[in-house]
Amino acid sequence: MTMMRTLLLALAMAILGAAAAQAQSSGTLQVHIRHPGVGAASESLLLPHNKAAVIHLPIDAAEVMVTNPAIAEAAIRTPRRAYLLGMTVGQTNAFFFDADGNLILDLDIRVERDLRGLQDMLHRLTPGARITAEAVNDHIVLTGSAPNAASADTALQLARRWAGDEDRVLSMLAIEGREQVMLRVRIVEMQRTIVRQLGINLGATGQYDQVNFSIATQNEFSLVGRFLNGLTGQFSYTNPAQSGAVQTAEGLLQALERVGLVRTLAEPNLTAITGESANFLAGGEFPVPVGRDRDGNITVEFKPFGVGLGFTPVVLSEGRISMRISTEVSELTNQGALQMGQQVVRDEDGNVIGTVPGVTIQGLNVRRAETTVELPSGGSLVLAGLIQEETRQNLDAVPGIHQVPVLGALFRSRDYENRETELVIIVTPYLVDPTRPSSLATPADGFAAASEVESFFFGHINRVYGVSGSRTAERRWNGPVGFIIE
Repeated sequence: MTMMRTLLLALAMAILGAAAAQAQSSGTLQVHIRHPGVGAASESLLLPHNKAAVIHLPIDAAEVMVTNPAIAEAAIRTPRRAYLLGMTVGQTNAFFFDADGNLILDLDIRVERDLRGLQDMLHRLTPGARITAEAVNDHIVLTGSAPNAASADTALQLARRWAGDEDRVLSMLAIEGREQVMLRVRIVEMQRTIVRQLGINLGATGQYDQVNFSIATQNEFSLVGRFLNGLTGQFSYTNPAQSGAVQTAEGLLQALERVGLVRTLAEPNLTAITGESANFLAGGEFPVPVGRDRDGNITVEFKPFGVGLGFTPVVLSEGRISMRISTEVSELTNQGALQMGQQVVRDEDGNVIGTVPGVTIQGLNVRRAETTVELPSGGSLVLAGLIQEETRQNLDAVPGIHQVPVLGALFRSRDYENRETELVIIVTPYLVDPTRPSSLATPADGFAAASEVESFFFGHINRVYGVSGSRTAERRWNGPVGFIIE
């Protein structure tokens, strides 16, 4: 077969040579262009990077030409054997000629990375996955499917290590497992506050010889800043005798005990696809002054507050979900507020051109947690917990006298405040699938405004429905009362 192909090739070259000689003798020149990769002598070769291939020629070669020696290098050891070495990733071609200048071989060469080792590692380290690694120039493309995100991430990391640069790896893998995660967060906080105030102020007036005098104590409640309106008792004494140092004496007793309890419950729910971030905010935004413009007007920037939730889930497998979670509950408060007084605006010459009213910037009471956890679907974990107790006491008294036993209590006022806080944040992820709209319920389902008659006679603000098993259905009214009849 090889001998027959050689004879046919020689015959074709002889016919072409005779035709060219005849055309030249007749004075007509014809130009023949041979395109690379087209013709009977054309072949293609996929050459791994930094590896060699051996080419066996049918006849003796006298000359070889490589269009880009930087990509592939050719060497002829014997007249019918050549070696090609892949130098760098790219494409080129090579031509082999015999002693008469006839084309023996037109070889199209493509030098790429050798991914057989990477493919073996993918099959061994990602069981159950159908992943194929393909080379595109100096890049690696991963195609196929993975049973979960963990296998897909493993394949991606292996390809990045193999390529030596993560920007040279493109992942087009599809994940077969469920990818949607719903995160349920419960934020429960209890705050207990106890405030006690007890103070006595004494006053006396009198006359000693020809000198009139007046003495009074004014002990304030410096912890709270004022008396919070509790028990107030006042007594006075008048000396019946007209002579004596003290003519009148009076006293004021103030006492208070206040106990407060604050319960905070927030349950934000949010759903996102694996690998993507989602954010949720139920609250609002309040303006915060950040500067002034050239005319003296205050410029503001809005800051969010309320119940916020943000998370990025990654489904590793059916029983493992990795999540980056950030959640917070914030509310406006006067504690820590910043007050800016009125300011005078002047021109370049120092003349007063107007005034800017003052503003009050409220503070924020924030409970925030941010972390990364790994949970199974339906499993719960305490993301954060806090037990805090804060005690404050202030004692305002007359120096020296308040240290006298028994009587010293009449010359001092006492403030006591105790704050106890307990906070728990619980997270629960679920792998979820879409469902029918009829299977979902909203707070507005079944709501209908009450009629004027129901509002006037029964005090209803919405109509009452009869549900089997409920107390409403067990009532026995005469007539269509409390139900919608169609």
